[in-house]
Amino acid sequence: MKICVFRLQTHQWCFLLCNVILFHALLFGGDIVEEFLLQSSPAAYTDRFVLEVRERARKLDLTDPRVNTSQLYPINTEPCLPHLDLLILTVVLSSPGNSSQREAVRNSWANQTVVHNVAVRTVFFLGASPLGAELGVIKEESERYGDIVQFEGGISRGDWQGGHWDQVKMALKWILHFCPQARFIILSEDSVYLNLPALTSYLLGLRTHPDDLYLGRVIHRAAPERDPDKPHYLPYQVYPDKYLPDYCSGPAFLLSQDVVRKIYVAAEDASLPLPSDILIGLCARRAGVVATHSARFSGNRHIRYNPCCYNFLFSSAGMGVRQMGIAWRDLGVGKGRSCGMLKTYYSLVVCKAMTYLDKLSFLNNEYSQG
Repeated sequence: MKICVFRLQTHQWCFLLCNVILFHALLFGGDIVEEFLLQSSPAAYTDRFVLEVRERARKLDLTDPRVNTSQLYPINTEPCLPHLDLLILTVVLSSPGNSSQREAVRNSWANQTVVHNVAVRTVFFLGASPLGAELGVIKEESERYGDIVQFEGGISRGDWQGGHWDQVKMALKWILHFCPQARFIILSEDSVYLNLPALTSYLLGLRTHPDDLYLGRVIHRAAPERDPDKPHYLPYQVYPDKYLPDYCSGPAFLLSQDVVRKIYVAAEDASLPLPSDILIGLCARRAGVVATHSARFSGNRHIRYNPCCYNFLFSSAGMGVRQMGIAWRDLGVGKGRSCGMLKTYYSLVVCKAMTYLDKLSFLNNEYSQG
């Protein structure tokens, strides 16, 4: 039986239109609301503590003769030459045993050093390895690729959360010491696929060189965990606020160089039992820096792969070795980068829908296992 759409009556057209609008609202409504309606207000710069943090950041002096940086960073590559005008430095947080994942990142998006005629660099930031054999492998890897920084101290199995925050703070310190000329810093993990061409285009399109840029998928008004039996438990006495500060969800977000300084200063006494991305948000709030939302960052979600979709997004989390290679095979040689508006729109719809279905299937698996 054939149906001619041109013979539909007015109420039938309205029904179809409402369903199309509802479908798009379900897929993109959250992103639109976050992008335009839920942006945070900046902290008042008359606040004494905010002014103090910003002034300390402005006067920050890292030339302490008592600190031996060769001991802090026994393996220390130098990607930021003094004469190099570096737009983006990506610092990939990795653990010593993740060599295969680092190799996948190197063989994909991280092998770019010039994008849109501007310089970009990527380094892998590791904690110390308790295994002597592993240390030898890391030194060999560093000599071969010249892209590894290792700091003294590591992430113990008993205190992974605190150790990861130490790794982030040491990464910020290394950036300020050895790469102060990089205009923008991306903090990432080795399971993330980054679209450096899209990010570079976005940054080059900004009218002015922005200060206080803290960009990522922002989590708004998240409630602190008050159940003592749950991870990241925060007693009311330790954190009395009703909501956590707005923060850019890991495992990938972008900071301007001045924000790195401000967060580093504010992080001196930040020791709450929270994930490092939330602690970054807490330090940003202390420094009067507002998290800027971009739906093009995936946050901690893995986005179902589609070339034109990934060509538009800035990041996707949870990428394995094989998936990283597939994405680079399609995008690294120019394919997918000429996606038109309609094709990009269609791809985003497919990516969104399939990602939601993956999330639902994951929840169903959890329930069935319980």
